[in-house]
Amino acid sequence: MNFTRIVTLAAIALLTLGAWQAFGWPGIALAIGGIVMWVLLHFTRMVNILKKAADRPIGHVASAVMLNAKLKKGVTLMHVIAMTRSLGLLQTIKDAQPEVYAWTDNSDSVVTCTFVGGKLTEWSLVRPEVHTPEHPEEPNP
Repeated sequence: MNFTRIVTLAAIALLTLGAWQAFGWPGIALAIGGIVMWVLLHFTRMVNILKKAADRPIGHVASAVMLNAKLKKGVTLMHVIAMTRSLGLLQTIKDAQPEVYAWTDNSDSVVTCTFVGGKLTEWSLVRPEVHTPEHPEEPNP
């Protein structure tokens, strides 16, 4: 169990205990109502993000370079899906840690993201090589 989950559970317990001390059973009902509302808000956000991502091809992003610039260490996979509006293309075995996802744009640039425990730990951008002629043509006089 990570630290955030422990703090969240402790906060819920303290809120419920405080509501009991202040208002008795009606306080408990109010605290539980607030907790249920908080859970429903998070669930609704997740469903909206996944609904938007369902309409796009898997592993496609408008601009891999812009995605690379916006990424920050420690953001969740759900946050990255919300930024790209697309599910990432899984590069590793399902449910194996670390999870590696890739997003590609129209210019074949690829952003590969590594998630450990649902949090972004590292990412890389690979851009295709641009082939230029070794000897540019000279203009005709």
